[in-house]
Amino acid sequence: MTDRMSFSPVPRKELHGRILRKAKGVFVFPGFCDVHVHFREPGFSYKETIRSGSRAAARGGYTAVCAMPNLNPVPDSPEHLAEEEKLIREAGGFAAVYPYAALTVGEKGQEAADLEGLAPRVIAFSDDGKGVQSESMMRSLMERCRKLGKIIAAHCEDESLVRGGYIHDGTYARAHGHKGICSESEWGPIARDLKLAKETGCAYHVCHISCRESAELIRQAKKDGVDVTCETAPHYLLLDENDLQEDGRFRMNPPLRSREDREALVEALLDGTIDMIATDHAPHSAEEKSRGLPGSAFGIVGLECAFPALYTGLVKPGILSLEDLVYRMAIAPRERFGIPLEDGDRTEWDLEAEYMIDPEEFLSMGRATPFAGRKVYGRCLRTEHSGRTVWEREE
Repeated sequence: MTDRMSFSPVPRKELHGRILRKAKGVFVFPGFCDVHVHFREPGFSYKETIRSGSRAAARGGYTAVCAMPNLNPVPDSPEHLAEEEKLIREAGGFAAVYPYAALTVGEKGQEAADLEGLAPRVIAFSDDGKGVQSESMMRSLMERCRKLGKIIAAHCEDESLVRGGYIHDGTYARAHGHKGICSESEWGPIARDLKLAKETGCAYHVCHISCRESAELIRQAKKDGVDVTCETAPHYLLLDENDLQEDGRFRMNPPLRSREDREALVEALLDGTIDMIATDHAPHSAEEKSRGLPGSAFGIVGLECAFPALYTGLVKPGILSLEDLVYRMAIAPRERFGIPLEDGDRTEWDLEAEYMIDPEEFLSMGRATPFAGRKVYGRCLRTEHSGRTVWEREE
């Protein structure tokens, strides 16, 4: 990895007065914001509900989340979106939930969704879970979203290069006889979309980048003036293929890649190429995650362990400052997506609390996390949303 001392911390004026130290080891932060979660309603409430996901968010210090549209029905029209909006209103207000709308009808990539009818009611557009395979379709979508002033948040995956793979096409896959997913399946569509974003002027956001080439492309695009931001997830910063186990809780899309990829992502976080950290919280039933690496569903949960895992893995070793971590989790997502931070959105943490991550304590209906059993520091004591206590740890 490049010497981390060569990177200068980015000034965080936006945090002035917002990080408060209450007592030894106890800090108050602005409420975190996750622009990439899957709350599974409507359509898949056996995996998660908006209420259970919102409660999990509050327990993890989040006061705002953006819910992806791979639902049933897919929110590709105002009528379909109304079903999700009703469930959000009924969920209890544990966190602000901002819905995405789909880019294409049914997320099938063939016909554009009702972008104009949906735009006033959604945070952004995405076909998350599927990449838009057609360049001409993506160009048309970008042109329309630019006129609407809406961000496209892209799941970048060239389906022709996946070839049945389910973990990174690297040393672990070869050693254990698994089918691999090459990195080009991610960075290839990113390269295409960055060209289109430059040509159309569309605001473009890349979801969950996992490899070195993706970071390099985005770094150069920013230098070239493209209106692009990106996110990565805690597991891509802290884990790689050397941490894989024959367990469904290590199967996610994109997959954990090489050590070199992970180190490149940390560098990209430090130099500002990666703008924010999102969890890609994607719960499934226990049965769906019980089929090992080859057969389990893609996706892991992350809302309740993201901050302690990152604080332990990046801040305590001196790789990233606490201020910068809070910025990437609370402020940067709001700045890009136009999400307000209310004075009453706060989360209190005991950074000296030491414990093992136990998924059985999660409020999420999902339990699959590669961080299970990991020793971490930092325990959420309380979260307030709109001035109301929505989570408080009982001693």
